[in-house]
Amino acid sequence: MQSVAFAAPILPGRTDDDREAMRSCSHGERKVAFESSRARHGITREAVWIQPTPAGDVAVVYIEGEDLQATFTGLGSSQEPFDSWFRAMTREIHGIDLEQGFPPPEQLIDFRAARTAS
Repeated sequence: MQSVAFAAPILPGRTDDDREAMRSCSHGERKVAFESSRARHGITREAVWIQPTPAGDVAVVYIEGEDLQATFTGLGSSQEPFDSWFRAMTREIHGIDLEQGFPPPEQLIDFRAARTAS
């Protein structure tokens, strides 16, 4: 299993648009299409938070899947209607063009506490 977390800037004035888009995916009219997309692209977990910062709001995203390179390639090239909508929304709200590829963030630490036997 692979995982990645990253921060995506939210363009000025677009935070409520991001909230509404994510609500439509989590429990709104796009929920079924969202879940189908994630299954098609091998995503087993996805979580999103909005983090206010002095430089503006960012979306903090966490994704798990078996092959994240294939996941991002698929999200960037799929012709499925939901995936096309998702790419357009990501471009309009975050200024990120998934069709151009998505370089992974540089991981600096991956601490895991040692398990102790009881």
